[in-house]
Amino acid sequence: MAAVYSGISFKLKSKTTSWEDKLKLAHFAWISHQCVLPNKEQVLLDWARQSLIAFYKKKLELKEDIVERLWIYIDNILHSRRLQNLLKNGKTINLQISLVKIINERVAEFSLSESQRSTCAMLSCCQGILSTPALAVIYTARQELLVALLSQLCRLACRQPGGAEVAQLFEVIHLALGHYLLIQQQQVNPRRAFAEVTGHLLQPCLVLRHLLSGGTWTQGQLRQALSRDVRSQIEAMLRAGAFQPELLSSYKEELLDQQQGDTKIGAMKSLLAPMDTVIARLVDPGYCEPSLRAAVIASSVALLYKLFLDSYVKEGNQLLCFQVLPRLFGCLRISQLQEEHVSALTTSDWTSELLVVEQLLTSVANNNIYNIAADRIRHGEAQFHFYRRVAELLINHSQASVPAWFRCLKALMSLNHLILEPDLDDLLASAWIDAEVTDLRTRKAQEALIHTLFQTYGKLRQVPRLFEEILGVLCRPAAEALRQPVLASGPSRVLRECLLELPPSQILDTWSLVLEKFQSLVLPYLRGDADMALKSLSLSSLLHCIMFNMRSLDSSTPVPIIRRMQRTMDRMLQELVKPLLDLLLEPPRPELEPWLRKVSDSALLLSYTWAQVDTMLSINCSQYQSASGALTDAVVEIPGLPSLLPGVETHHWKKIEKFTAQFDSLSKYCLEQLYLQKMKRTLVETSFQSEEALCALRRDAAYILGSGRESLNQRTTASWDGQVGTVSTLTYPVAHWHLVVSNLTIVISYLCPNDVRSLASVLLRTLPMSKAQEGSAEEEPSITLEKISSAVLHSPLFPEMQPLHSAFLLCLTEGCASVLRSGAQGDPSLLGQQLPWLFEKEHTIVTLWENRFAKVGPEGVEPKGEIAQNLLSLVKSDFPVQLGGEQLESILGFLEVISALQLDSLLAPYHVHYFLLLLSTAVSKLGAPCPCPLSLRCLMTCYRLLGYLQRGKSARSVLKILYVSEIFEITLTSLFKASSRFSVDTDDPSWLEFLQVIGTFLEQLLQMLIQTKLSLVLNFGKIVAFLRTLYTEATSGKQVETQNPRGQQLLLVSLTKLCQVLGPLVQERKQQQEPSGALSALLPEAVLQTGAVLSLCWARGAQGRRLPSALISSVSALLEADVGQRSTHRTDVSLATGERLPSHTAFYQDVYSQLLSGLPALAGDPQSFQAAMRFLTLFLLAPELHPKKDAVFISMFHSVRKVLADPAVSGQAIQDLEPHLGALFTQMLEVGTTEDFRMVMQYVLQGLDVSNMWKADVQLQNREACQEQPVPLAVVGPILDVLAALLRQGEATISNPHHVSLAFSILLTVPLDHLKPAEYGSVFLRVHNVLFSILQCHPKVMLKAIPSFLNCFNRLVFSVMHEGRQKDKGSTDDLSVVLECARLVERMYSHIAARAEEFTVFFPFMVAQYVTEVQKVTLYPAVKGLLQEGIYLILDLCIEPDVQFLRVSLQPGVRDIFKELYNDYAKYHKAKHEGERRYAA
Repeated sequence: MAAVYSGISFKLKSKTTSWEDKLKLAHFAWISHQCVLPNKEQVLLDWARQSLIAFYKKKLELKEDIVERLWIYIDNILHSRRLQNLLKNGKTINLQISLVKIINERVAEFSLSESQRSTCAMLSCCQGILSTPALAVIYTARQELLVALLSQLCRLACRQPGGAEVAQLFEVIHLALGHYLLIQQQQVNPRRAFAEVTGHLLQPCLVLRHLLSGGTWTQGQLRQALSRDVRSQIEAMLRAGAFQPELLSSYKEELLDQQQGDTKIGAMKSLLAPMDTVIARLVDPGYCEPSLRAAVIASSVALLYKLFLDSYVKEGNQLLCFQVLPRLFGCLRISQLQEEHVSALTTSDWTSELLVVEQLLTSVANNNIYNIAADRIRHGEAQFHFYRRVAELLINHSQASVPAWFRCLKALMSLNHLILEPDLDDLLASAWIDAEVTDLRTRKAQEALIHTLFQTYGKLRQVPRLFEEILGVLCRPAAEALRQPVLASGPSRVLRECLLELPPSQILDTWSLVLEKFQSLVLPYLRGDADMALKSLSLSSLLHCIMFNMRSLDSSTPVPIIRRMQRTMDRMLQELVKPLLDLLLEPPRPELEPWLRKVSDSALLLSYTWAQVDTMLSINCSQYQSASGALTDAVVEIPGLPSLLPGVETHHWKKIEKFTAQFDSLSKYCLEQLYLQKMKRTLVETSFQSEEALCALRRDAAYILGSGRESLNQRTTASWDGQVGTVSTLTYPVAHWHLVVSNLTIVISYLCPNDVRSLASVLLRTLPMSKAQEGSAEEEPSITLEKISSAVLHSPLFPEMQPLHSAFLLCLTEGCASVLRSGAQGDPSLLGQQLPWLFEKEHTIVTLWENRFAKVGPEGVEPKGEIAQNLLSLVKSDFPVQLGGEQLESILGFLEVISALQLDSLLAPYHVHYFLLLLSTAVSKLGAPCPCPLSLRCLMTCYRLLGYLQRGKSARSVLKILYVSEIFEITLTSLFKASSRFSVDTDDPSWLEFLQVIGTFLEQLLQMLIQTKLSLVLNFGKIVAFLRTLYTEATSGKQVETQNPRGQQLLLVSLTKLCQVLGPLVQERKQQQEPSGALSALLPEAVLQTGAVLSLCWARGAQGRRLPSALISSVSALLEADVGQRSTHRTDVSLATGERLPSHTAFYQDVYSQLLSGLPALAGDPQSFQAAMRFLTLFLLAPELHPKKDAVFISMFHSVRKVLADPAVSGQAIQDLEPHLGALFTQMLEVGTTEDFRMVMQYVLQGLDVSNMWKADVQLQNREACQEQPVPLAVVGPILDVLAALLRQGEATISNPHHVSLAFSILLTVPLDHLKPAEYGSVFLRVHNVLFSILQCHPKVMLKAIPSFLNCFNRLVFSVMHEGRQKDKGSTDDLSVVLECARLVERMYSHIAARAEEFTVFFPFMVAQYVTEVQKVTLYPAVKGLLQEGIYLILDLCIEPDVQFLRVSLQPGVRDIFKELYNDYAKYHKAKHEGERRYAA
């Protein structure tokens, strides 16, 4: 056979053999073991290589398909396991330079043409070569080949290919860069490395890095990790090539003009101007597409400067690092801007270039390149002049829509405020006062710049100088109407922070400056000039901010400051406020109305500001004399405001009020503030309880509320930033509502009932009725009507404002009732008699309940019947209220508002009214167009709220008009009818949640019945009779075929809750020997009905993949009630239920077997698992139900084992299930036999061998993986708890020492590193408990297991040292956990010392291990103190030979630690105890 196959090589070279046959033969020869050729691998590889070379050199004509298959053939050889094994075994395969050159040529060809033929195969070949070290040597040995390949690969990637070859291409680039970086590290010729990088790699790599940074390829095309790695490699390659340490002298020669005379660098003399070389390659126009060129240069400038700094920045090189900056900055287009070319740059162009400038300036600041003094003294302010040029460029070409523009200016200000100071006025104009900024990100950048401005000038104590420039800009001629408000929320917040830090003298200087500018530049020219009116408003806003945010004076303020403040306040009132108010008294003319409105805004803003500041100064500073004087009773009688602004007549205020009332404006808002200020001044007076004062307070409160009443009816959606200066016609309603709500505690007491109802109506109308109205978290923080009203609704003070709260409750009920009335069908007068709470006025019906309860008294009982009969008859026939989709949406909105109220604290009339209203909503008929989820949501909300009501303090009031049995019947009758119309599956999560809500409500009803003890037998009897009727209908033959399964589930929930409540009640009465005959007779019937319905539902539920938790809970309730009644009357019940008991027993056993087999599947559902644990616990405690052929204890234990061992059950799930498993396990141990207990112990120590679990976990073998909390960690706690509990049983129970010794191997594998503090403390405590249990309860084991014990204990000691070490960063908040663990270590040392005879031999070794480990760390003093106290107890037991042994045997460094420890021990501990013994009896 060998002879036959040996002719293959001749056939491959034969011209007569077709290429199809040649390829088949070559493939067969490679894979066949029977083909024997000398050096077969090399022969076949050479044949394919020579064929391709002949084709590409035009010596051979081949079809494209054959060429591609030849590449694929080579690729298959290169990637074959056979070749890898041959190379691993030392065989040499020669690729030949010619093949590598062909590959390089093909890559170059692909990078220039659109052809994609053979690309994938050729790239795969390249990848195969580079990924195999034995083959890659052909590239690494010929460095120029690798450089050429890398250059062409990058150029190919820069063409932005798509498809499958993208990932493959970047894998090859990644490999090639990796090899080149290794070559660079070994390169001894820096000139060659620089030439290779700048000549061949710089340009394509910069383009490729730019494309990768811009996210050109999606995650599906290119993995982010690979993209990140390639970018990092490119940066490393550029730094190692262009910015080598050996080139530092060349850069100094070029950039600093320093002629080096050292002959050692003669080899570098010919390498002139490296920075010029790099920049020339960077700005070369031909290496990328014109559309990309500017962006590539911009991103590359920042990168190159960063790499230069990374390589050369150090002390003494600051000037060198700066000299690179202007050259790189000159590459940007914005550095060469001419006025006529400004429009050529788009906003995106400015953004990209300004981002680079920001990075450059940030690098300068972060690396301390600019030293102001050194630059001025040594370098002739070279840096300063460059930064000034940049600043002039930025200010002359304002880009207020670009956030980076603001950040660049901020960076320059941070470097040196003198850089921007010559252009400070233009900066303030373009970046703040005249800037049109709308985008949130841009506003944030603007705010940061303004903050830096004020912060800088504040530190320099030159804030008045800054304000002088601000005022100059504000007062210069400009189109004021186009300007945005000067003090929006951002600038205002910044200015407020600055003013709070300034001393009073600077505040007064600034204040006086603004007053002077106002008086000299604005006030004389204000009359009739609209622009001047707007300037006056801007200056007024500035004055308001200054006055409101200065630190208030007090009695400790120096007298000169107080006097100056007094003069400034008087001057402002007389020379500014009054003249402005006088302008408002002129007869209004239509053409002057806009001007007059702005003047009134300015005048009233300053009036309100002056009044507020004057009041605060009067209160806080006793030496300040207010110009308005004390408020007297006579003044209160005047309805105007002369008391706040002295010298202004009352009739003048009337004119001003009349004018401002016409418009929603800032002036109206300020007038409201003045009235509010008047109310506060009145309340401060001791005589405010007088009738005149009360009348004045009522008038003022009515004015404040009435002023903006009409504006609130507009339902505006505008938002307000909270700044007075930004109040406008659009934002006035929000500002007015904010003013009213913020001062409700003052105003509400003085409003008439109609005003309170109006206030409550506005509050309800402006609440957000859906989640969409609440806004997103990403929006800029702002104030809206909805946010204000929502804050009131959720405020804890809302219920305390009783008038408003009551009015709001009535408005809310009226809103719900109006929706229900809109769906009413039938005679309105008849319905009004049957459902008066829907058709009567809300205050009338509440009064009706008040009268009823007043007649019967707090504990009286109202005869019931009328309301219940009406509701029952309406529900049984066809409830006359039908709700459609829109009506349901409206009702849900109101229900959401009701949910936010504190329903548990309502007064009895409101409680009853809301209960009937919610019950009416719940029993309403839902129209056909209503979607089922919406209907279910509405019903769930209603019954949740009803349950919440019945937990309130007035819950008994409902029972004065309705029996519990009647509520029960009304609810279930309505639900049974509604359930037949629902189009929802019985296992749908929303339906199951609905059943849970209904069950909770019914249980609350029954519990309330028991608590009130009102006609227990009567109510329970009616409930059982009603359920009997439903049960008969559900199980009758006529109904079975068409039975509603949802109705069966509702019936089951009702019966289950009845059994859960009635069963314990009967047992409790029996125990207390109270008469319970009637109730006892009802329980068997309830159990019988529950069992029958449950059997039907179980048969349907068992068909699903997982049993619902409600079904399992129902079985548990039935079992508990069944066992309870049989245990209470064993003899009577056995006679009465002789026929049904076997069937129930079989049913319980069937449920038991299903739950045991499906327990792992239930572990994913905590509710179902908890219900299953409850049933198994009850079943375990009922031995008469246990199958005779099966040991229940063993079966349950093995089922729990399956849950813990199931890999599909997550660690978090096991942690959640831990309490339920623990409860079952506790019951099992209580009823189990000794044999059962031994079996459990054996499985815990062997079958559940935790060490095997951890050893099998690959993650735990990697220390790094421990930081990500491996899954078994959640199992550690419960297992260690069980282990400690078992070990505490002692040697009488665990007789085999080997079983105890297994615990040590478990403890050695418990992870103690890389845990969170809480987890560390928990695991540490449990390990300590296991060790303590062994030490105390197993003395025989300790005789032979002391080394194992000490190994485990030392792990605890060392972990405490590790966690208690002093860290470079981080807080000591978690130190308390470590201290607690250190105390446990100290206690364990004391327990060991108490058993000195057993441990005598080991004491010196314990000390040696302690000092060896402690010398590796620096402990916190508290931790060190606790550990030392423990080791001192061991040193007490060390004899002198032990101490000498330690001094001789320890290593030198450790020996010093021991010496220090022993000296402290002798000085403090030993001396103390010797003194105690000396004085002991």
